Amino acid sequence: MNIEERAEQAAQLKLSGKYNCAQSVVTALADQTNLSEDQLQKISAGFCAGMGTLQATCGALVGAAMIAGLKTEGNNTLSCTRQMIKAFEQKCGAVTCKDLKAKQADGTPLCPCEDCVRNAIRVYGEVFSTNI
Repeated sequence: MNIEERAEQAAQLKLSGKYNCAQSVVTALADQTNLSEDQLQKISAGFCAGMGTLQATCGALVGAAMIAGLKTEGNNTLSCTRQMIKAFEQKCGAVTCKDLKAKQADGTPLCPCEDCVRNAIRVYGEVFSTNI
């Protein structure tokens, strides 16, 4: 499965209503880790609505950082996460849930959740220079 297919899978998981943003991302990238989808979903369960409903860092971005930590085994993870944050902000216009969900002049959010999820997968792929 390529990165765009994974991005769409994650968006569909989010749109199903059964997964939060972080869970959608970690599930779509589960094969990048040694953990099961079930374990990843449990670990990421509290990271919705901007870190446990605080409207802080987007859960989709947190999910991608979680997978990055597992993929790098904690080595150079901070650098990878910083790269993902920068790329995510360029794609989405912000990194906090509050700002991403802010209504624009036309009444739509700056970046809908399903697009945040897609972009979190894309930036993960970019940082790890792979079409996974």
